[in-house]
Amino acid sequence: MQITHLVTHSGGFHADELLSSVVLSRLYPEATIVRSREAEWITPGAGRIIYDVGRGYDAAARLFDHHQRPNPLREDGQPYSSFGLIWHHYGRDYLRALAVPEADIEEVHAAFDRGFVLPVDLLDNGAIDPSEAGALAGMTLPELLETLKPVFDDRGEAADDRAFAEALPVARAFVEAGVRARAAKRRAEAMVSEAIVAAGASRVLELPMGMPFRSAVEKAGADHLLFVVHPRGEDWALTTIRKSGGSFENRADLPEAWAGLTDVALEEASGVAGAKFCHNGRFIAVAATREAVMALADLAVAEAG
Repeated sequence: MQITHLVTHSGGFHADELLSSVVLSRLYPEATIVRSREAEWITPGAGRIIYDVGRGYDAAARLFDHHQRPNPLREDGQPYSSFGLIWHHYGRDYLRALAVPEADIEEVHAAFDRGFVLPVDLLDNGAIDPSEAGALAGMTLPELLETLKPVFDDRGEAADDRAFAEALPVARAFVEAGVRARAAKRRAEAMVSEAIVAAGASRVLELPMGMPFRSAVEKAGADHLLFVVHPRGEDWALTTIRKSGGSFENRADLPEAWAGLTDVALEEASGVAGAKFCHNGRFIAVAATREAVMALADLAVAEAG
């Protein structure tokens, strides 16, 4: 059946129906977004998908609201917002529309659900306190998207609808960037896994370019790895590996004697011609050639013991 109308509620908007509109308008670009609370629009019918309004959840009827009681819940008991419902039913097709490889669909869908969709669901339902974000509470994506609503005394005709339309491409940019990042992480994991096999017992992992590597290192159980090297533009980089995602502590730091040094000073301190820079935090160093960066890596491994 051809979808001709995407129906959500009128008035002020929240992140969940705005983000739902991002997904649905990608899948049905010819459909018209209708913002209304009129019964003639929010009643299921041919050619329409209704979300965040309608007081019901019936996927067969293409009705996806979450304000009714009982409200729809995930298998683990956490509440859905309209965004979660739309992602659950349409997210895989959305990923295909963004050319995510079929082999990666399920993992990218689940990763985006956990890291992007679920937080929106929980905030929209009051299941978590926004203040849990601390000083950044006003900088969460739902809060930022809602700053795009009209100010209180902008009551011009269609002000809310105009603001919604202007906010849609902003929201789209965040969703598509989030998907691209997770799809790229899957590609990186495959490349890093191959590099780990090639590295064997070496304490240094060489990659063909800069890319996310920690998750693949952890999945492989490659606890012996201490450093990563890869080309960076015309130079080469030597970086540390964090002990865990929630920590800034590294498996091993670069030598203390290199901290903050550049060019000749770093060459003298390390004894490596072509050494160019070491960050004061000792988590990255740069060299002019692969030979130089591998020499730095060998020295770092020796000092780490």
